[in-house]
Amino acid sequence: MRTAPLSRCRLVPLLVVAALGCAEEPTYDVVLANGRVMDPASGMDSVLHVGIRGDSIAELSAAPLKGREVVDVTGLVVAPGFLDLHAHGQTPGDMAIQAEDGVTTAMDMETGSYPVKEWYDGMAGKAPLNFGVTVGHRPARYHVFHDSVELYHLPVNGAGIKALGPMPAGANLPANEAQLRAMEGAIRRGLDEGALGVGFGINYSPGATTAEIERMFRVAAERGATSFVHTRAFGIGAIREAIGAAHTTGASLHVVHIASSSLEDLPQALALVDSVRAAGMDVTTEVYPYTAGSTRLESAMFNPGWQQNLPLEYGDLAWPLTGERLTKESFERYRKQGGWVVVHMMKEENVAKAIEHPGVMIASDGVPYVNGTGHPRGAGTYARVLGRYVREQRKLSLMDALSRMTILPARRLERFAPVMRRKGRVSPGAHADLTVFDPATVTDHATFDEPAKRSTGIVHVLVNGTFVVRGDTLVSGVFPGRAVKSGVVQ
Repeated sequence: MRTAPLSRCRLVPLLVVAALGCAEEPTYDVVLANGRVMDPASGMDSVLHVGIRGDSIAELSAAPLKGREVVDVTGLVVAPGFLDLHAHGQTPGDMAIQAEDGVTTAMDMETGSYPVKEWYDGMAGKAPLNFGVTVGHRPARYHVFHDSVELYHLPVNGAGIKALGPMPAGANLPANEAQLRAMEGAIRRGLDEGALGVGFGINYSPGATTAEIERMFRVAAERGATSFVHTRAFGIGAIREAIGAAHTTGASLHVVHIASSSLEDLPQALALVDSVRAAGMDVTTEVYPYTAGSTRLESAMFNPGWQQNLPLEYGDLAWPLTGERLTKESFERYRKQGGWVVVHMMKEENVAKAIEHPGVMIASDGVPYVNGTGHPRGAGTYARVLGRYVREQRKLSLMDALSRMTILPARRLERFAPVMRRKGRVSPGAHADLTVFDPATVTDHATFDEPAKRSTGIVHVLVNGTFVVRGDTLVSGVFPGRAVKSGVVQ
């Protein structure tokens, strides 16, 4: 257990303090008192007092600490704030919902963005949570093909914010040599501007050949950046393609949402990831704890032939704005209109297998909420794992579950983004990004009918030492979130 030693001043009578030359006992900005501190990075699990000064943890102590604010957290777990590698909902409202699920850092590593600098500039001063992004292959591809940018899966014209249509050339056409070189340059520029890696949505850009993907992987490998990949299709074959590209180029690889990416091939996919890791490859993966996904209906994922690619039928798709299951007629109508669709595609037993599997991280893949509609994973992912899979089903120990939400995501990024060495931990010097919850009551409440319903049992959440959730209540009007960028030490 790592704690600060008691000072001599605490061990002697007050009249002797002056003679010993002891300094006055430190006073912290915030003290979280008497909590069960769980730090997966060190394995520490002890009742301690946490002293916070400014944006950082200054001391862990078995003895009480003085603070301007002392918050009694007896009976509650004090854990590192949850790090979400896969959060598409990057608005203050989406982040507020995630804060009540214990998230302190929300990053869009799959889709990414381009241009990267403009994305970070647009987030500054507006975020209740820390934020970060990859440079996205797909938005860079749109930029090259259409002189446009892409935000949250939706291609838009940079000048007029106008939809490019359901199947733009930037998704479906192969690139020529000049376009490939332009994409490589765009990815290098994004990495220069602080992107946390390179994001790939290959299923959304079927025009990109395996050779193109390998070229972009090679750029990532040259810079030491990880490629975060939504595979070309669903099943083991597409996962083999991504791993093959990583092997050929020497790139590190993170396969997003392994349960939905592999579907019925999940056991083989997990075994493949384990085998290549054992052989020395740097490959990781993640899962969200739901049996349905969500994406844009106008995206290239639903190009003709989608029923064989997924494989699904019209009735497996639900339209959140009305709750209806789709038919051929409504599919075609809504595809022309464009919007988010919920995709019921997985079995609970496979989701549970992925959650249980050693080393698989937890990430939400949360999508933006529109008029209160969306997908419950943006509101309930972390509470659902803690309540359903830890407390109720006992598929994971509490410490193991926390490691998948905190230190494993931090370690995935910290070699490329040194700032992550101060996140995902409860230790002196770490950022005071902390989630305080009741392990006996933490519960998700979001459903497909009420996808934005808040989790309960997340009692306090601090981001850089500032409460964003306090006493089970969201704190309004505070935006302590900071940019998480590569090559930056904060």
